[in-house]
Amino acid sequence: MKLQVALDVAQLDQALTLARQTAEHVDILELGTPLIKAEGLDAIKAIKAAHPDKLVFADMKTADAGELEADLAFAAGADLVTVMGAADDDTVRGAVAAGRKHGKDVVADMITVVDDRVARIREVSKMGVSFVEIHAGLDEQAKPGYSIQALLDDGRQAGVPFSIAGGITGESIAAVQEAGATVAVAGGAIRSAQDPAAAAKALKSLIR
Repeated sequence: MKLQVALDVAQLDQALTLARQTAEHVDILELGTPLIKAEGLDAIKAIKAAHPDKLVFADMKTADAGELEADLAFAAGADLVTVMGAADDDTVRGAVAAGRKHGKDVVADMITVVDDRVARIREVSKMGVSFVEIHAGLDEQAKPGYSIQALLDDGRQAGVPFSIAGGITGESIAAVQEAGATVAVAGGAIRSAQDPAAAAKALKSLIR
């Protein structure tokens, strides 16, 4: 299982600092949507230039014009780009087409509420995305009674390649791997730590 750090900050200098602190201990550097909105595609170029040996994940959360938006992100240096799993099928297929053109990967982000998440995960997987991110956003995580277990259960049931993003900590990362995830996405557990490098190293050490 790979470890992905979510650079969930809105300023490029902060993202570069966090990437520098953690890159040694992670496999994937994720540019969060607020960072891309605030700094634009130049943020992707900057992170990739600083860490050419790492996979750079652009969390575009594309909901329309899938091929165009994915093409822009891939051209800027992204290795992986997200499209909303609940978007129109043609939007997902368009993003996948851009990924194939660049030889890069598209990830379907399932953060949006749908009637049957497992069914939709299976549908978008058939459209050619490399894997599906089963994702609980910050607002969902803040609700009383939130548990990462629902994400893990859906991943197991779906039976397709998936990642998990939703408050992963040192206490839950083993369960994420046991559920079969190919990528564990850690945000606050690393970003908010007093020593982000040590936090990333500790999480990585828990992956078998």
